[in-house]
Formats: sequence, structure tokens, C-alpha cells
Amino acid sequence: MLFISILFLIMVMAISSLKTKITPILFQRMSSIILIYAGALSLNALYIQSIGSGIGIYSGLFHVTFISQLLDIFIYIIGAAILLARPLVKNINYTNISNIVENNYKNSIEYCLLIMFSVLGASLLISSSNLISMYLSIELQSFAVYILSTLYRNSESATSAGLKYFLLGSLASCFILLGSGLIYTFTGLTNLESIYNLISVTDPISSITVGIALGFIFIFSGFLLKVAAAPLHNWAPDVYDESPTIVTIWLTIMPKISILILILEIFTQITSVIPNLESLDIMQGLGLNTIINLLLISSLFSLIIGTVVGLAQTKIKRLLAYSTISHIGFILLSLAINSKQSIDSFIFYIIQYTLTNLNTFLILLAIGYIINYKTIEIKGSEKDIKLISELKGIFFSNPILSLSLTICLLSMAGTPPLLGFFSKQFVLYSAIESGYYFMAISGILVSIISASYYLRIIRILHTEIEFNKSLNDENNTTPTSPKVSGVGVEPEGQGISNIHSLLISSLTLLILFFVLKPSILLKSTQLLSLSLYSS
Repeated sequence: MLFISILFLIMVMAISSLKTKITPILFQRMSSIILIYAGALSLNALYIQSIGSGIGIYSGLFHVTFISQLLDIFIYIIGAAILLARPLVKNINYTNISNIVENNYKNSIEYCLLIMFSVLGASLLISSSNLISMYLSIELQSFAVYILSTLYRNSESATSAGLKYFLLGSLASCFILLGSGLIYTFTGLTNLESIYNLISVTDPISSITVGIALGFIFIFSGFLLKVAAAPLHNWAPDVYDESPTIVTIWLTIMPKISILILILEIFTQITSVIPNLESLDIMQGLGLNTIINLLLISSLFSLIIGTVVGLAQTKIKRLLAYSTISHIGFILLSLAINSKQSIDSFIFYIIQYTLTNLNTFLILLAIGYIINYKTIEIKGSEKDIKLISELKGIFFSNPILSLSLTICLLSMAGTPPLLGFFSKQFVLYSAIESGYYFMAISGILVSIISASYYLRIIRILHTEIEFNKSLNDENNTTPTSPKVSGVGVEPEGQGISNIHSLLISSLTLLILFFVLKPSILLKSTQLLSLSLYSS
């Protein structure tokens, strides 16, 4: 359904022109409705009785399960929320169109299409059960994001960010393709279920098992590079900082969700066949210890680098990039532990990370529009908050947005009783229960240290601006509506939309009052982890 809808939107874009009044806002809302309807169809598919054991489609290339459908619903809702929250230039007189406005129009429509392609790739990736479909799905998602990061062609920084992302993303794809090729060379199989079965009946010290282990190590390394886990993280801060905020929202959320879930599915399936062999030597033959150590080392580096390097940042999006790297460290730690409780904390942490990050960037996007609405020029790019110092005194001009951002930052720091506190608590508790004391202590220390740069942003938010005479003179002047290339833009047209405000308020309340009714989300993640761990 989603693929057919994308073809329909491409056809609409091809036959429409600015004179037909198919505005970017209408195109954006059509895309959001399609994603919401796709989520409703995924929810309806849960009533199929055989969905519990899984349904193979397209000759086994994809495996639709209860878990994949639930995660599809989550992805579709997040994608629709990001599309609906994108502020667009309103009150444009389309009868007098300049090249600049036309570029902005095309960017807005292309943005919606690329989001749809990325969502389609993420949905297919979660359901992939074959090395071929896995690689094609991850490339479909990645290429959409590559183009998305370079969508604003008038911005040199955005073009540079897209080129970096493309080159390093291609390197990660090479690792994944190399690992898939090694597995196929040693087994002659591409179906993941068949590979798992072959592992369970193969001699632990045979060349086939060694080849499979080496292939999965390369695949996991490519995945870690894709999600910007340290020490393969160098591209993330530059790309996040140089991309427009509305693109950075997508980069920090959607590619990571689908890849992390796929890592979880592959890792749990590999470990599930080990007890069937009733041999401890399989741990070495399969190379599972190597994979676990790879995840633990990457987790430790992510925790340390994401925290320590983040202390020196002066740009808000670079700081949030290192914050994301630190969160990836907690997620990988819960995955490496590989217990029922740790998988539960893994799923819960991904949901918490997605909601908190989404709300944080939506607030930054709103603040950028509110601060810069008097000096807006239609350049085909968004007005972004670049430096942390630009947030100074926001509390005194817009206390609601400032308090919402404060709640998100405190949640990221793991302050009780906010949502982020419980996610970190579950990961650290599962690490202690499984005997990973060093990693648990490291997680506690980096959480305390990272709180300092979150508190620094909060302090700047609530620091009053010292007005001087020149600034007062400037404020006494009567602002005029800017005119760009004969196109009038009303200042109020740059305010955030009602849907944008609703999303920010809803996510903020969820983060703040999760402690009052935690059972719904906790029981859902627990059921998902039990079904995945026992499958």
C-alpha cells in the first residue's frame, strides 16, 4: 500500500504545477494521511491468527510477525508526526513566483517523498528475513536519507554534510555486503532462517561455522557504522550539525530504529540456536564471544566518547549528536547482555530515545522559527538554531517552550521521575543482574557527567539577556513585513502550526507524567521482549 501511494504521489508531483494550487502543505498532509492509514492497516493485520508464528511473503524474502507489525505502526506514526510538524512558509502569493520560491516549493514536495521512501525502507528492513532483502531495504532507506541531507542545494553546509554521509554510509554498506558475501560463499544460502538452522547442525570448529561468524561480524560492523556507534561515530556530529534541523530530526531517529531492531532480531536468533547444540565449544566456533565483545567495546566507547567530547561542544546539534552516541552506548549494552530483562530494556530504551529526541528537535525547530521570524528570507532552507548561546533568555520570551525543552534535557540526563530515568535504570539493573559490573559502573558515571552539559543548556535557557542601549533602540523600531523577490511573507505566517504545538505538548506530558501510568508501555515492551526472546 505504501509503495503504491508513493507512486501516486510521484504522479501527482509530475502532473501538477504551482498554478494548479497543489501547495506543499496539501502535499505534506496527503503524505501524513497515507502514513497514518498504513499504520491503521498494520494494526488491522494483528487480528490475523497466523501472524503470531509469522507469515513469509515474496518467497521468504520478508517475514511478517506480530513484532514487525507493531514496530511498523510505531515507525509510521513517527514519520507522520515529523511530516505534520514541519513548518512551511504560509501566505505566499503564488501569482508572482520567483525562482527562489519555486525552489522552496520543490524542496517541500521532495522532502515528503523522500520521507516516504525512507519509511518504506525502514518498514521492509524490520521484516527482512533474507540477506538480499536486508541489503536492498537498508540501501533504499539510506539513499533516501542521503538525498534528504542534501535537499537544500543553496546551503553549502548541507551539501557537505550529505557528501560525508554518502561516503561513510557507502563504506558501511560495503561492510554489510562483504559479510553477506562471505556467508553465501561458505553456505550457499541467503535465507536467514536457513542459516540459523545450518548453524545448529554444523560442527563448531568447521570452516562453515567460522565463515558464518566472520560474515556476521562484518555485517554487525556495518550496522554499527550506520547507527554512529563509537569508535565509528566521526561522521555523525558533522552531518547533524550541517544538515537543516528538520532533516536532523529524521537522521537521529528513523535509520537507527530499523537497524537496531534488525540487529536485535539477528542477534537473538543466533543465540537461540546455541542451547540446541548442547556444547560450549560452539561459543568459540560461532564467534559469538567476538560479536558480544564487539558490542560491549562499542558500547563502552560510545558511553565515554559521547559524554566526554560532548562537554566541549558549543553548537547545539553537535552536542545532541554526542548525546545520541552516548544513548547508543546504553542500547548496545542492553543488547550485549542478551537476557529477557535486557531485551525488554532495549525495546523500552529505543521508544524512550525516539520520543525524547523527537520532542527535543521539534522544540529547537519551533524556537528557531520564533527567534528568526522577523528576518526570514526564503532561501529554500530552514532557520536553524546553531549555537547553544542562541538559546539565551528563551525562558523570558517563551516560557512554555523553554520548560518543555528543560523537561526533555532532564529526561535525557536520566533525572527521576522522568521517562529517561527509567530507561537507564532498566539497562543498568539488567547489567548488574548479569554480572556486567564494570559496564554498569561506567554507565552510572557517564550519566552523572553528561548531566553537566544538559544543565549548561538549561542554565542558558533561564539566563536573562542583558539589554543595552543599542538593543533597546532596535526594539523600539517598528518591524515591517519582509519582502523577498516581490513575495510578501506575513510575520505570523512563520509561527509554528497547531499540530506542531500539539505534538510538543503531548510528548512533553508523556515524558513528564509517565510515572503516573507506566504499566501500559512497560507491559507492551515486556510482551514484545518475551515473544522475541522465546521465538
